[in-house]
Amino acid sequence: MGRDIKDLEDYLGEAIANIRSDRAITSALLTDVFQELKKKNDIDTHKSLGLIASKYVETLQRSNEQLVKLTSILNKSAIAPTTLDETDKEDLLDLIQGDNT
Repeated sequence: MGRDIKDLEDYLGEAIANIRSDRAITSALLTDVFQELKKKNDIDTHKSLGLIASKYVETLQRSNEQLVKLTSILNKSAIAPTTLDETDKEDLLDLIQGDNT
């Protein structure tokens, strides 16, 4: 049983590291888009780069949702250290597999 907990901790650590990495990259890209928008400051640039910026913001929103899911799962286990229910297992699997629902 100890090995299962260790594996879970490893997966959670990996998921959190991936979320942080994705957020850092996305934030940098979004900053670049904003700088380009300021440079050009015309409607055509806003039309083309606005769509890209919205995708970056969506990515940041999904990573926030993933962090909330992880926090919820960790909070449940801290309050009542029992086994994970099926919903928790599915949430973890989704996070590990990169499912962004």
